Formats: sequence, C-alpha cells, structure tokens
Amino acid sequence: MSHIELPTLGFGGAPLGNLFESIDEQIARDTVDAAWEAGIRLFDTAPLYGSGLSERRLGDALRDRPRNDYVLSTKIGRLFHPGADPDSLFRDTPALHSVFDFSRDGVLRSLESSLDRLGVDRIDIVHVHDPDDHLDQAIAESIPALVELRDQGVIGAVGCGMNSASPLIRIVDEADLDVVLIAGRYTLLDRSAGSELLPLCAERNVQVIAGGVFNSGLLADPDANRTFDYVEAPSETVERALLLAHRCRTYDIPLAAAAIQFVLRHPAITSVIFGVRSRHEIETDVSAANMNIPDALWDELEVGSTS
Repeated sequence: MSHIELPTLGFGGAPLGNLFESIDEQIARDTVDAAWEAGIRLFDTAPLYGSGLSERRLGDALRDRPRNDYVLSTKIGRLFHPGADPDSLFRDTPALHSVFDFSRDGVLRSLESSLDRLGVDRIDIVHVHDPDDHLDQAIAESIPALVELRDQGVIGAVGCGMNSASPLIRIVDEADLDVVLIAGRYTLLDRSAGSELLPLCAERNVQVIAGGVFNSGLLADPDANRTFDYVEAPSETVERALLLAHRCRTYDIPLAAAAIQFVLRHPAITSVIFGVRSRHEIETDVSAANMNIPDALWDELEVGSTS
C-alpha cells in the first residue's frame, strides 16, 4: 500500500474535455492557471473526458510547473476506437468512441496513451474508472496490473473512481487500493457512501477523494441549475435543495460553500475535487471552501439528505 500526500482541494478535469459545452483553448489554459494561482495542487482527469482532450489540455497547462509540486491523477478502463459517440456528453471532441477494457493489456495501453497526452513520465494516482459491470475483471486484472506498476515505481498509487458506493465497498474489501474517488454519493443530498464505504476506507487506511459534491449542479445553485447526476432533477430533490439553500441564506452562506465543506467535515475524506470551466468558477469555489460556516447551520442542514 502507498500513501500519497493529498491536498485538500482538487481540480476536476471533466469540463476541460468540453463536458456539456465547448470551451476554447485559452479559457481552458486560464482555468488551470487560476487553479494553480489559488493554491490547488491536486489535478484529476481521465481519458473519457473529451476522448483525451482533457488530458491533453491539462498536460499542456501544467507542463512548465514543477512536477514534484502537484498530485496528478488519471484513470484506466476505456480504450478509444475511430468513430464519434453520438450519445457523448462531451462536445467538439476528437471523432472517437470509448470501449470498456479492464484487461491487463488494456490497462497498459490506456496508461501509455495517458502519459503521452499528459506529457509526463509518471502519474501519481491511477484510478480504475467506472468498473460497475466489470467488477470481477477489475479486481482480478486491472488492479493487480496497477499494483505491479505501483510497486515498480511507475505510478504512485492505485485507486478506483466510481459514482456508486456499493461496488466500491467490494473493491476496497477485496483489492489492494490506496485511494478511492467517490462521486456524488457523499453530499448534502445523498449520503449513501457514509454508512459503509467511508467507515471501511477509514478501517483499511484507504484515502478518500470526494467528487461531484454539487451532484452535477443542483447543489451549486438550485435556482439556476436543476440537474442532479447529469439529468433533470426530480421535483422532490429540487425541493430539498431549495430548502437547504434557504437555510444557508438565513446565515448569509451560499449553498455551494456548505456543499463543499460538508464533505470535508467527514473524517474519512481527505480531499474534494470540483469540476470548473473558468477562472471565475475557480475563484468562487475556493472562496466557498474557505468561508467560515457557523456550527448552528450544520444542525439545520441535517434535513433533506438520503442515505
């Protein structure tokens, strides 16, 4: 097992892959620069994010930064083939589509391509990405391949990134993981990772990075963004978010600040990453993460969660 010194705040690279809408090269570069200027030193990406576009943009933006001064993570589990994916959430990307591949060979091929796109000679954390329907192969092939690379010093740590808690429980229980990335399952609206996964990670000394703390938008601003897990939020979920926002307003605290800091209050969670697509979003999120939130508000925010 390896222990990486994880910064508290991290940069989520999905928007750099043109998630939902395109951003131009200069804005992408300026967003990463703004993150660096704000003190962010954890950068997360994946081949899936824009068919490699996010990795390339992030690598270009970090190329002149001291390599030992930041933690870089990417993912394996998909390989690309010619032909665009008409159902992709990413816009204006290379004409490629991904196919799941959790074999040992797939791991090695994916990692080699990521190193090339990122322009680095090592990656600090490599996550197995969304192996929901491939758990047996991920545990039998993907993770052992990454463990071997970790033990050889090729990568720093082995992780797994998923949007659901229950398969991660099995993986943490059965495999040699250093870190997990759980997206959207420990938030003000969905605390399902809190019952078993987070205590298990604490018991096994597996570090936890939390992503999706806004549940794809609803917890950032429920008046303006009604998406929950990348689809239109059910009305009852919107109502809970609006109630949480109202309770925050009585303390003059943005809901987004409570959403970020709620996650970091859990003792098993080391870091939180948030996806950003502009300098303004970086500055807003970092400011929110550092706001002073009164204890009384946390008691009032216990309403509206699901476990």
